[in-house]
Formats: sequence, structure tokens, C-alpha cells
Amino acid sequence: MKRKMLAVLLTGMMTASLLAGCGNAAEETAAEPAQEEAPAEEEAPSEETAPEEESTEEAAVEGETGKSAYGDVVAKDNYNLYVIVKSMSSDFWRAAADGAEDEAEALGVTVTVIGPNSNTDIADQVQMLNNAINSKPDGIGIAASDKEAVMDSLQDAMDAGIPIICFNSGVPNAPEGSVYATASTNNYNAGGIAAENMYAALKDVIAAADAPVRIGVVNQDVTSESVVDRGLGFIDKMMELVKADGKTAAVTGSDKYVDDAAESGDVDTADVIIEVRVLAQATSELCAIEAGVLLNEQDLIGIMGTNQETAEGIVTANELLSKLGTDPAAGDIIACGFDSGATIIGAIENGTMYGAVTQSPRYQGQITVDLLTMIANGEEVKDEETPAFWYNAENMNDPEIAPNLIK
Repeated sequence: MKRKMLAVLLTGMMTASLLAGCGNAAEETAAEPAQEEAPAEEEAPSEETAPEEESTEEAAVEGETGKSAYGDVVAKDNYNLYVIVKSMSSDFWRAAADGAEDEAEALGVTVTVIGPNSNTDIADQVQMLNNAINSKPDGIGIAASDKEAVMDSLQDAMDAGIPIICFNSGVPNAPEGSVYATASTNNYNAGGIAAENMYAALKDVIAAADAPVRIGVVNQDVTSESVVDRGLGFIDKMMELVKADGKTAAVTGSDKYVDDAAESGDVDTADVIIEVRVLAQATSELCAIEAGVLLNEQDLIGIMGTNQETAEGIVTANELLSKLGTDPAAGDIIACGFDSGATIIGAIENGTMYGAVTQSPRYQGQITVDLLTMIANGEEVKDEETPAFWYNAENMNDPEIAPNLIK
């Protein structure tokens, strides 16, 4: 089947030293919905979040033409669909695009995948959404970079009778009836999984500290629901774990995360300070700069990047500083990330990064086409939680995890 892809070319200059660390943008393909409860003290931190009945081995069976590879969706016609990703320059979003195209081929429908150059090219994505609406397709799937910016367009789509599926990032306050369903990772819980695993590594250091220690968080923005939820999930879980062990914690840095955290604490008296830094613009250079600022803090013991680009920025910043490692008792700073990609996977393999949480972009693309096809068939749809799980050097080659890591 002929596939259509409109890619917006990446522009702009990056310094040579940053290309090695932040140039590869890849993100994942998954396993089990995030668990909400923190593990008991003697138990291992959360790892998997995908339901067994949707295991990778089962789901990856290729479907016959006209029938979904995932589940029992059957297209009644060759529907015309659009899928709009956040960035065509990222391997994560290209994986989502591949999933959408492959699912369309399996179903016998037509999908056009489009997206802007960068996650922060919000106006470009909105214009692409408007153009898609004007072409009057049978349905549109969108991973909205800014949930507020798409409101008018969603209303226009509903007025035109065009169903919308949101994936990866939802639009909670969308005009009622405009969004038929959302397919996304529970990003808040996924952020919590990262906090659980980082805390397991840092617990003894925090307990033994006779002065305040710092944990850094690098967030790409304050507008994308998925990135914001991961950051808040990480912060809230870390605050909870620190408090459960008799210590105090406080959040500082970005006003968005300080204000929206479940509790922000008192920085002047806290045993653990969680410092949140947000990029002025989502570029490889700024990822590394913000990470470098945190890594130069003398009291830093841990650092978290809430998506692929920021996690890669942490690795890049460390190339000159050499502060990351997996032995906090020896003074190593523990680094955790989100998503996968060659840079992150390599850093975990060589002991630079402690571990990461990955989701399933390919599955998100596939389930989006499935849901749009079901709506076009006249069938009812519901929200779908897509998988996310923790991986590190010990489990990243396990059969149920390795297929979900994109290099």
C-alpha cells in the first residue's frame, strides 16, 4: 500500500560537541500500565506497566489486510485518516508514524502522517491540524504539543463532523464531544516509577546526609501534558518517599512545577531539595546547558530528564564533567531518563546512566489508527492506556523489554 509521509526538515545549527549527545532522538515500544502504589521497603521498585494480555509477542503478530494487527478491528472501507505527531525530527515520533502507517496497511485504510520540525513549533502543528480539517478526512489523530493552542481547531473539527483521537498527550479541557478518546501512557505514574527507582539508589545517601542534598529535574516545557505529568509524577513520588523515611523535601525552580506539585515544602529547612529547570526552547544545546547547571551543583546526588531530549542532554553535559555513575556511595551522581535511543541506551550500558522509563510510540501510532477506524465504522471507542516500564543494565536485554527499546 502506498504510504504518505510529510516530513518537515530539521533546521538550525548545533555545536559539534552536542551532536554526539543530543542528536539522536528515539523513544520506545512497550510493556505494562504504570503501577500506582510505591513498593514496600524490602521490595524492588516498579518495573513493568503493560497488561499481560497485550504483551509484545502477542501484539506484534502481523495482521492480514483489512484486519488490525492489534485486536479484532476490521475496516469497512478504505478510510482517509490523518495522524499528526509532535516532531518529525525525533526517532520517537518517527516510530509512532511507522506504527500508524503499518497499521493502516494492515487494515486497508489510508493514513497521512505529518508533523512540525520540533515539539516547540506549536503554531506549525496547529496549522497542520487546520489544513487536515479542511481536507475533510474520516478522522484525525493528534499528539498535541500545546493543549491550549488546539482548542479552536478541535471545535472546528467537531463542527465539521470530523472525529479526533488524541495520543501520547491528551487535551483535558477540549470542547465537549470533540475528542472521542485518548491513547496515552499514564505519564504521572510513569514519572513516579522513575522516582521509585532513583530513590532506591539514593536512599542510603539521603539517610546518612548531615546537610541538604539536591535532586535535579530537567523538563522540556510547561505546556505539553505528557512532559508536565511526568515531571509532577516524579516530584510528588520523590517527596512522598523522602517523607516516608522521616526526612523533609522541597521543590524549587520552575514556578509551574513548584505551584502544581502536591506539596512544595520549605526550601530553607528541607533535607532534600528538588530543583526543576525548564528549557527556554527545546534545543539540544539548551538541554545540555540546563543539565550542566545542575551537574555543577556541589550538593547534587541525582538528576532526571523527563523525555528523550533532556535525558540525552544530561549525558552530553556529563561528557565534560564526568560526574555520573551507578555508585552513589562513591560520590557518583545517579542519572535517570525517559524514553530510549542510542545515546540513552549506550549510557545505561556503560554505567553512565542508572536507568530510564520507556513507553511505546509504535503502539501509540497503531492504536490511534485502530481507534479512528473503529469510529469510521460506527463503533464506540474508549480511552486506552499505553504501556510504560523501567529498564536498566540488568533487565534491558530481557525478551519482554528489549523489543521496546529503539536505537
